[in-house]
Amino acid sequence: MSTSRTGAGDAMKRSFGFSQVAESEKQARVDDVFHTVARRYDVMNDLMSFGLHRVWKNAMIAALAPPKRPGWRMLDVAGGTGDIAFRAVEASRGNAHVTVLDINGSMLDVGRERADARGLSDHVDFVEANAEELPFGDAAFDAYSIAFGIRNVPDIPKALREARRVLKPGGRFLCLEFSEVDMPVFDRVYEAWSFNAIPRIGQTVAGDGEPYRYLVESIAKFPRQADFATMIGEAGFKRVTWRNYSGGVAALHSGWKL
Repeated sequence: MSTSRTGAGDAMKRSFGFSQVAESEKQARVDDVFHTVARRYDVMNDLMSFGLHRVWKNAMIAALAPPKRPGWRMLDVAGGTGDIAFRAVEASRGNAHVTVLDINGSMLDVGRERADARGLSDHVDFVEANAEELPFGDAAFDAYSIAFGIRNVPDIPKALREARRVLKPGGRFLCLEFSEVDMPVFDRVYEAWSFNAIPRIGQTVAGDGEPYRYLVESIAKFPRQADFATMIGEAGFKRVTWRNYSGGVAALHSGWKL
């Protein structure tokens, strides 16, 4: 069992939290986690991040700045509950169309219900598919987003190449993900909170702490900001940058298909 972060490359393929599993097993095990947490996913995000995930997601959409014109299309991957998609549609004043893709049907069910409740079903469609094999043609989207999902993809380099493939020339890639805290003292406080409090909260609120233990461990294994930026560049993206939020608890990576 290794608790150290992976570097740039494909080392996350066999990493299920701190455990190593066969590549053929990882996706099914991740799916089981999200089937378990789907109905409590957004509530737990609030509790785990003290509500900051909402601020980070708003910042992501502000950086994306969806245009207020018809015809702009965005693909939001691993976005089953619709959080990013709804924000993008609203920021475009109803002009954007967002396709939400998720491999987990339980998460998509929650997203469809939320889209209906918000009256956004005409602006958002939901597709059950794998980020590593996107069911779309080349150059189909103006933007690609993924928030808190890339670390759960077994073959991250392949998913990044697929992201570039489906973007139009000039299209933008944005990835919001938990990352490495870069503030002394706070990093130890954050680690203690993550490994001790979050699984207990999951047990209390969702009735099962183990899925949240995996989520915390997967955050600790995910590559550092610079290493992930290297992976994005290796997938063919240009002008790759990142911005830390809350001292590096989360980071927003950006790249362009040029």
